[in-house]
Amino acid sequence: MPGSSEPSGGLAEFQKTRAEMNEEISGCGHLGLKRFLALDHQAYEAGALSPKIKELLGLVASTVLRCDDCITYHLVRSGEEGTTRQEMIEALNVALIVGGSITIPPIRRAFACMREIPALAQ
Repeated sequence: MPGSSEPSGGLAEFQKTRAEMNEEISGCGHLGLKRFLALDHQAYEAGALSPKIKELLGLVASTVLRCDDCITYHLVRSGEEGTTRQEMIEALNVALIVGGSITIPPIRRAFACMREIPALAQ
């Protein structure tokens, strides 16, 4: 995750690698993998809940599961959907309450990542 203790090329590199690997997975010919990626995309489209709310839900779940790539993705998408920094912080607080203190390291990395997203930087 950008901002984590792991080697990283930052947010732009994350997004480039993610897009390349998703394309490779989609093109590998395995129907199950292709269907799951399509289902994942469709789950965040507008419905009874707005994409903004769905991305915040994804951020909370990803934080509880401690998936750094997922957290980065949902931070970016939430920002694109117009989520404010304060809304992100409240969502991360929900993740902390649900997941407990084990979520503090991913929350730290989420804050570091927000520095790289202009709409979410302080």
